[in-house]
Amino acid sequence: QVQLVESGGGSVQAGGSLRLSCAASGRTSSITGMGWFRRPPGKEREFVATIRWNSGRTGYADSVKGRFTISRDNAENTVYLQMNSLKSEDTAVYYCAVSRLPYYSTSAAGYDYWGQGTQVTVSS
Repeated sequence: QVQLVESGGGSVQAGGSLRLSCAASGRTSSITGMGWFRRPPGKEREFVATIRWNSGRTGYADSVKGRFTISRDNAENTVYLQMNSLKSEDTAVYYCAVSRLPYYSTSAAGYDYWGQGTQVTVSS
């Protein structure tokens, strides 16, 4: 089992920045990648960003490329999402998730442990 605790959500004006954190505990040796997903109001959950635990390879949704940066601290078992130039359409509940797959995945199906979610609200 892997437990995830997210923090860093909040309210910000358009153009502002927020940094989300997600700390993993438990069987962290099984982690091969971590990702961020979000669920906008009234919409389906969608992929935001992912990072491979060993190589550091990253991937982003087109909607956040150039504005969001995912990073990790292996020693602290923590993944971060730096969000800059925020837009109202970034408003959502953000979830971090753990993958134990041996390959890169941008699908929610590739992740089997999830955090509780943290609200991000961007006002225009």
